[in-house]
Amino acid sequence: MRRAGRGVAGGAWAMRALTILACTFVVLAACARTSGPSSGGASQAPNEGGPRPIRAVATVGMVADAVRNVGGERVQVTTLMGPGVDPHLYVPSEGDVRRLGDADIIFHNGLHLEARLGDVLKRMPGTVGTYAVAEVIDSSSLLAPDEFQGAYDPHVWFDVSLWMLVVDRIRDALIERDAANADLYRANADAYRAQLADLHAHVSAQANSIPVQQRVLITAHDAFNYFGRAYGFEVRGLQGISTASEAGAADVQELARFIAERQIAAIFVESSVPPRTIEAVQEAVRSRGWDVTIGGELFSDALGQDGTLAGTYVGMVRHNIDTIVAALRGGGR
Repeated sequence: MRRAGRGVAGGAWAMRALTILACTFVVLAACARTSGPSSGGASQAPNEGGPRPIRAVATVGMVADAVRNVGGERVQVTTLMGPGVDPHLYVPSEGDVRRLGDADIIFHNGLHLEARLGDVLKRMPGTVGTYAVAEVIDSSSLLAPDEFQGAYDPHVWFDVSLWMLVVDRIRDALIERDAANADLYRANADAYRAQLADLHAHVSAQANSIPVQQRVLITAHDAFNYFGRAYGFEVRGLQGISTASEAGAADVQELARFIAERQIAAIFVESSVPPRTIEAVQEAVRSRGWDVTIGGELFSDALGQDGTLAGTYVGMVRHNIDTIVAALRGGGR
């Protein structure tokens, strides 16, 4: 589909200016934390093994949920981007920057997912450990679509087997910060990895319940390519990998033609992307004589609300695969 970074929405210059301002706040916060006679400019871990929980900040819900599972009661996790927030377009507020400046350790996905936050994270002082968890994955396992201008697709959490590697990275980072509780982090990581192994098996079994010719997943943007590779789906997205790209009328018509010709049973909206573009595709398909349904809402770049099934990573993945299977299993009408 369309290349990432093209057709950035109106107000992009204002967003860039706000990002520069956020960077300034980070520098000021960093100076406040590292100045004074006690800092000496050296990396410190004053809470190592102590009673105060480690203050961790995670950018997106999937990362935050993994940190909570590995860190347990020892780690207090703050999530910057809540349900429905699109990390591709996210601009940090002054409050977010303060939270980053007050953290002991920061976890972000990396691979340019949090594009506008990247410069802020690079400016964090050495006293704050900052980890791009997805970048632990070997490049041979990453997807690098041509339309993403030489960068890797950041949506690695949709292949549960790859997300298990991220859990290991979080474990190692917490041990590096708080070695006195290494056994706790190892035990928690092992338990969480076991959950993820069961989840991977569930997704595979559900995917295999759909005939191969009906395994076509169409969503608002190209977030599900790792999912498609891992579980045998052909994936199409109206927008590019980053939602900073915009879909035009030609993109809508091209996708509508594909759906009508293939007689795809259902297409899907995403919780972090406005539904109007997928609704436009649905109307365009109908004008071609095929009635495609909207099969439900999928969670792509953000988890669901706290307390709901999709409010955790495991629950979100289960919701997605169950929604996809329910909508596509009756295909080939």
